[in-house]
Amino acid sequence: MRQKFHIDFIKKSKIFFAISLGIMFVCLMLNIFLIPTRVDIQFTGGTIVKYSYSGDLTEKQITDVAQGATKDTISFTFAENLASSDSNSHMVSLEFTNAKAITVDEQDEVTKAFADAYPDNNFKVEESSSVDASKGANFFFKCIAAVILAAVLIIGYVAIRFKKIGGMSAGVMAVIALIHDLIIVYFVFAMFNMSLDDNFIAVVLMILGYSVNDTIVIYDRIRENRKKMGPKATTAEVSNASINQCLTRTICTTVTTMAAIGSVLVVSLIYNIDSIISFALPMMVGLVSGCYSSICIAVPLWVMWKNHSDKKKLEKEKAKKSAAAEKKAEKNTKKSEQKKTADVKSEKKTAEKLSLKKEEVSEEKSADEPVKETDADPEEKDSQEEDSAEE
Repeated sequence: MRQKFHIDFIKKSKIFFAISLGIMFVCLMLNIFLIPTRVDIQFTGGTIVKYSYSGDLTEKQITDVAQGATKDTISFTFAENLASSDSNSHMVSLEFTNAKAITVDEQDEVTKAFADAYPDNNFKVEESSSVDASKGANFFFKCIAAVILAAVLIIGYVAIRFKKIGGMSAGVMAVIALIHDLIIVYFVFAMFNMSLDDNFIAVVLMILGYSVNDTIVIYDRIRENRKKMGPKATTAEVSNASINQCLTRTICTTVTTMAAIGSVLVVSLIYNIDSIISFALPMMVGLVSGCYSSICIAVPLWVMWKNHSDKKKLEKEKAKKSAAAEKKAEKNTKKSEQKKTADVKSEKKTAEKLSLKKEEVSEEKSADEPVKETDADPEEKDSQEEDSAEE
């Protein structure tokens, strides 16, 4: 594939990390102090009752009547009634957020309050659903378990598929990029005051698929370029070339998908369909985040990890070599010392043998020499002389 761009993504990775962390920090502060997270009754438990009505009523008129009919806290959602042929037909959803299902009598009291206050507006219950708090929590944990299972399977797939380029580390970095995308999607729901419901889980799973697909395409290009560029090329050089080669494809895929979802979002905004808005808007932001994280988060993180692991391996190899050299030097030193000791011992033995031989030779010489006659005693000599004189 011909490389159209020449952007050094690896060198600028710290800038990308700072941008992501900055966005998440700002959103977190807003979420904590200004815009709290809303959780749908599907997770917390409660009741939703949807009413259809005709005519022009203000939101305040409806909320005052409904809230006056019950002691529970209610949140309201208003929309057009698309199921009705009457263009003046509307929908209002009452969400009882007290984490318990309301009784039929309580629901009837609210319906009666609407009928008494606005008899000409034809208030009618279109849908009513209740969720127990324990079931809602159970459903939430099942959704989280599905996301965790998807992450584990992604790591396993990438580890096996890209074993030649360090598959396990590549899979872990891909999942870190996915976590980045999920945090961004969560903050979209929080900042736009949308409830966390089944749409949130659907968006999360969709983003998991799109984001990891972009990351795997880049990993596949890295594996191919590693063979082409050879061992002399650094990991950063191979990764930069691979990202630049895949950049056009990644951007085009993201833009076309966003165009399709954007058209759905426009229609849902025109008709004020909240259930579609809460899916399409986070999905569009998640697509942008997924494209960004695949290029600017996952691969640079993997390069950093690979360089770190390669450096550690090199240090271990150097340590092993130095340890082997030290052992060899110790062995050589011991051998030389042993040789010196042996030489000294052999020299001592040789000296001892020579001294023994000398002693033996000297003893033999002393034994072979004749005994010399000693001079006679002077008195005997004088007697001999006297005898000779007498004669």
